[in-house]
Amino acid sequence: MKSGFENNGIVRFKILWDFNNITIDKGSTVLITTELNNDHKHGKKAIEAASFVIFGFGLSQAIRLGGNIILTRLLVPEIFGIITLARVFYMGLGLFSDVGLEPAIIRSNRSNDPLFMNTAWTIQIIRSVILAVLAAVIAYPISQFYQEPVLIFIIPLIGFVSIPDGCRSTSLPLLNKELQQKKLTFMELGIQVISLVVMATSAYFLRNIWALLIGEFVGSCVRMIWSHALNKAQPNRLALEKGAVKELLSFGKWILLSTAMMFLATQADRFILGKLFTMAMLGIYSVALNFAELPKQILARLNGKVIFPLIVKYAHLSNTALRDKMKVPRRRLLTIVAVLLACLGSFGDVIIHLLYDQRYQAAAWILPLLAFGMWPLILLSTIESSLLAIGKPKYAAAGNLLKFLYMITVLPLSYRFAGEFGAVLAIALNDIPSYVTINIGLKKERLSLLKQDLFLTLVLCLAAALLIGIRMIMGVGVPGSTEYY
Repeated sequence: MKSGFENNGIVRFKILWDFNNITIDKGSTVLITTELNNDHKHGKKAIEAASFVIFGFGLSQAIRLGGNIILTRLLVPEIFGIITLARVFYMGLGLFSDVGLEPAIIRSNRSNDPLFMNTAWTIQIIRSVILAVLAAVIAYPISQFYQEPVLIFIIPLIGFVSIPDGCRSTSLPLLNKELQQKKLTFMELGIQVISLVVMATSAYFLRNIWALLIGEFVGSCVRMIWSHALNKAQPNRLALEKGAVKELLSFGKWILLSTAMMFLATQADRFILGKLFTMAMLGIYSVALNFAELPKQILARLNGKVIFPLIVKYAHLSNTALRDKMKVPRRRLLTIVAVLLACLGSFGDVIIHLLYDQRYQAAAWILPLLAFGMWPLILLSTIESSLLAIGKPKYAAAGNLLKFLYMITVLPLSYRFAGEFGAVLAIALNDIPSYVTINIGLKKERLSLLKQDLFLTLVLCLAAALLIGIRMIMGVGVPGSTEYY
């Protein structure tokens, strides 16, 4: 039995339903027609966007792997160690000045206002120039601390080559907001191929670190040009409108704190290992890390390009309803990821031995530890964005702060008592403090899916046990063993 009325195109009904002697009387108006249509529309766009993200990521990683193998044949491990260290500090400058322009644009009701978008673009350009200047300022003390004179030149050049990328069009976050991943995917793949070709060609002739910087500069320029070509309807112009600045920066204050803490938490391993390890060993560690982070990277891409924009569209729902919206698709996605992670952790060392020469073989024992250690972060990456969507990024900031404190205390101690193995094991466990902290926030905001996390962790353990058992039957030992090669 139902009675209803139509208001501004939205049909609202009171529902009284009797089924199998169970009576449910909501006693309040429920959105039906428009909500169902929106769910269908958003769901269809999300599936299409996710398909392009996964396709793009898979192809991107194949290109990246091929390029990495080529470059490791042409360049010595020390070069990868130096460039890894230099990028960490430039990334730190970027994250410590991140005001969250892209998520602010995605969340804003003014994203179709040219003045608002031009203000965001202008802030982005100013920030990129400031970062380049700061990179030049910090280069000398960093080079002295690590006793690597080449860092005096490398860090400022990374800042310089990134300026064109800071001038990219605001069309990109708009495409993200509308889940238009097809255009973004083909653009990123095109940029990657061009950059890699230039990088590999330069490495063949130069055989030094400058080849990597030349490739990055070309990629940065191509991204800037391509992004503006996608923005013909509303070309960006320099502007600073007071209201837009206030909105962008007020949202960005928590983003700034969260990303600053994220840098300290997620990059602490590089700048600490840069002091503890040789540059060659740091380069080998970075090779293993690139493989270990593959599941995290695909989920990060899905989170930024699909999950967060989609959650924003449902931000008007109650937190409990929002959590229920995420529950089923999250379980399906993470079940697949758990199996893939088990495969990577159980047989990743074989990939290292097959693809890399003798100089990089130490990555084989590092990879399994790092891969399995990614699991807590992977669990968080599929639900943490819900806190950002409801305007609660402070929990992520607190979680990253605890992770950083863990890294600066546990990592050096582990290295002191157990050497390189102890350091890598400490890194593999470093997401547990932030997982606990952020889940406290999720519980408080009625967004927690802890029971689901326990179930998915069981799936990972069973898959890993099965695969490691297969290894043992084959007589090739546990993951990371080297005696049988």
